[in-house]
Amino acid sequence: MSHKPQLDELIRPTVLGPALARATGDDRWVSFDASLISGGKSNLTFLIRSEAGELVLRRPPTGKLLPSAHDMGREAKVQRALADSAVPVAKIVLSDDGDLLGLPCYVMERVPGHIIRGELPAGYADDAAGRQAMSWAFADVLADLHAVDYEAVGLGDYGRPAGFLERQVRRWTGQWEASRTHEVADVDELARRLATAIPPQQRNSIAHGDYRFDNVVFAPESPGRIGAVLDWELSTLGDPLADLGLLMLFWAEPGEQFPALIPGVTNQEGFPTRAQMLERYATRSGVDLSDLNPYIAFAHFKFAVIAQGVVARSAAGAMGGQDFGNLDEEIRNLAATGLTYL
Repeated sequence: MSHKPQLDELIRPTVLGPALARATGDDRWVSFDASLISGGKSNLTFLIRSEAGELVLRRPPTGKLLPSAHDMGREAKVQRALADSAVPVAKIVLSDDGDLLGLPCYVMERVPGHIIRGELPAGYADDAAGRQAMSWAFADVLADLHAVDYEAVGLGDYGRPAGFLERQVRRWTGQWEASRTHEVADVDELARRLATAIPPQQRNSIAHGDYRFDNVVFAPESPGRIGAVLDWELSTLGDPLADLGLLMLFWAEPGEQFPALIPGVTNQEGFPTRAQMLERYATRSGVDLSDLNPYIAFAHFKFAVIAQGVVARSAAGAMGGQDFGNLDEEIRNLAATGLTYL
């Protein structure tokens, strides 16, 4: 197996295996097989198998890490906090600050079901009713997340919600400066205009930061149920409308294309429109969504910066051998579209 030395270096099975056995009380985890799960473009995600079953390991990419990025401890903390809430999450088996792999990591249960990327599984949600059920579940879980009393679940120190979007614009502008390889005028202009277009914040909540179809697990037999929300790397306390802005970016309608890094299915017949998704969320949450354009513009800016970060990490060989190609046009298009929303 040609990648075995690399895998051994990334996940240190002789160290991780005994730790898993201790955490689970099951010695069958001392020895396991592991494989890199494709699709992760930031942190590295591995499927771990043994006679005891299947688990999922999350760890940062290799190489130099940007400040505040790839915080595994925060991912584990928010999922533990939400374990008894209305928001479905995977159970955390263990988390570690760096003793096991040399970098922070965590292991969670593998939740059975479908992670939807560029196509629907054969026979799954193959009619309008099934596709609407998927979509309503997706909108409802986001509204439920935003309704969680974060103080009550122990996340009062998970972020500083006041002034959220202003800080986010500043932070992602800094990430852009740290990872860009050349000048892109529209990205710079979008950053400048966003900094002067911050709307008043209506409310504070847990914000996921990357809520899209391929970051949830749809139940195997029921498109209308989500088994777990995944990928909490960008979560914090803040303005929930930022999640709605991202949902609008990631929700393509018939005839539209998806961002190159995020294949999707919502442009197929039978899925609700963006307006219908907003209406569903607004009905469940009771929130006014009339001033959403700055949040949609910010979503385009943030994703342009994320795309640039993927390019930089891939070029540096820090993505476990994954190559995402040239994304220059994608980054320019995201920024140009973001500007239209302002």
